[in-house]
Amino acid sequence: MQIEPTIHSFSLWHHFAHKPGFDCISYADLAAEMGFKGISLSLNNPNYRHLGGRDIWRMDRLRAHLQGLGFSLEVDTSGTDPVHMTELLGAAHRMGATSLRTYTRHTGTPEQMMAATIKDLATLAPVASDLGIVIVLENHEDFTGPELARIVDSVGHPALKILYDYGNSQMVLEDPEAALDAVLPHVHSVHFKDHVMVRPEHAGQLKVVGVPVGDGFLPLSRLTKRVLDHGLRRITFENVWAYSAPIRESRFPLKGVTVGNGSFAFADPPFDPAFVVLDQSRLSPQQLVDLEYAALIRGNTAFRAVLTGLGCSLSADQ
Repeated sequence: MQIEPTIHSFSLWHHFAHKPGFDCISYADLAAEMGFKGISLSLNNPNYRHLGGRDIWRMDRLRAHLQGLGFSLEVDTSGTDPVHMTELLGAAHRMGATSLRTYTRHTGTPEQMMAATIKDLATLAPVASDLGIVIVLENHEDFTGPELARIVDSVGHPALKILYDYGNSQMVLEDPEAALDAVLPHVHSVHFKDHVMVRPEHAGQLKVVGVPVGDGFLPLSRLTKRVLDHGLRRITFENVWAYSAPIRESRFPLKGVTVGNGSFAFADPPFDPAFVVLDQSRLSPQQLVDLEYAALIRGNTAFRAVLTGLGCSLSADQ
């Protein structure tokens, strides 16, 4: 089966932050050199983060550059406020993006968060549809798979789908494979990443920590096989080295989850910064850039090995 893999700009967040001259054009060019066929770009702050600004010329420049590379584009934001999302849908349309990723920023109980999110997205789905854009709601540290599926079912519009992230269900103590089972009928695209768990005595609290793809404990091959068997081909590589997130308060292990085992296995010290980073302030900007790049290259090799091992033909194999 043919796959045209894409890469997320979070894979190079330290390059954007610390490497002089590194911008969205540099990122797209590096992605092309690495054999990817599209990018996901974070616009997730008031200054449109990895675009580098809200200017129209920036959007038009990147669109033209991606067209020259033959690249696809997906963009990211967060929150479901209709005013904010309408603005971002307009930016996504101008840039030629096919989808806009978001996640809820509502607070309260899960039921309260779900109700508010459903209300927002019911308003926004027709707007997205008119622009030819799919809103993809990510399992982003807040909802379980069944909760996310209930939101999409409640809205009931074809312009609203789910972005399944391989590791984010861990923040609500849900098994990644169980989460995928719940959302699979609605999945539009996936984020392919890798995680470990770190004990509270080592991280201050129980945490999920990103590691180079292939160095963690997520069942990458099993998850990918399920995705491919379902007919999905939108697979985005995401290098989450140096990322960490705490377990959500009030969440307890769901069925099949034993913290310390399986996908929730612990990494033990001493922690090699090439593998696990708990305190980025201990590293210089140059170290962050260098270690991120090494993790990117190592992870990309493991990512492609999983796909080819499952019988995929990559459109731009290195």
